[in-house]
Amino acid sequence: MIPAHDVPAGAHWSLALRAGRVLRLTALDDGAVCSTLLFAHRDPVDRLNVPDTLKAQMSARITPPMVLMSDRGAALASVTGSSLDWHDCLTGHSLDRHLDRHAAVSGPSSYATDRNDWRRSARAGLLSELRKHGRGPADLHACVNLFAKVAIGPDGGLTFVPDHAHAGDWVTLRAEQDLLLVLSTAPHPLDPAWAPGAVRAEVEAGAPYGPDDPSVTFRPESARALANAAAVLA
Repeated sequence: MIPAHDVPAGAHWSLALRAGRVLRLTALDDGAVCSTLLFAHRDPVDRLNVPDTLKAQMSARITPPMVLMSDRGAALASVTGSSLDWHDCLTGHSLDRHLDRHAAVSGPSSYATDRNDWRRSARAGLLSELRKHGRGPADLHACVNLFAKVAIGPDGGLTFVPDHAHAGDWVTLRAEQDLLLVLSTAPHPLDPAWAPGAVRAEVEAGAPYGPDDPSVTFRPESARALANAAAVLA
């Protein structure tokens, strides 16, 4: 296991994760959210495809033992465990315009006045991290908002569900390929409050798995995506 890294509330971070390693993310505060992008390290244009991930596995949320699939139909990571049964993947990350409602209540925020506590959208944080890896706006994609939940109304509208995640809630992702993960702990785009939470990231070695692994047996589409990822590594 590598030393744990705490991503402060409202901040951003990125890491390279080798195939077979397991990333454990733990909410350190109530209401924490971790907007997450995933990219295949060996193929810079292959990245998480949320619509295909949901359609292939007949779901409107991310939950164990689902597989996070790429544009090319290969597994990027498997969700091997979680204390929560719902991680949002429908609403995307927060934008700069979402900060306007917080400014209306608490006044404007800037680095000059608030230093490291200044309010930044998830988009701003994700772009800052992407640039560290030679990427930019074209690399933004539909994300997974780990630890967040939305309710789907009869009209199809989405509403943020408060009090879903609490300090100590966790999720584990097993890398099926060498990955680049980009994270932001800015609040959810539908959350009317500015109350971000910190998230701890820990990486440990994963154990080999076989044909009876829950992600393999979950659905035929999941098994095919894992087989495609294995072919990438062959």
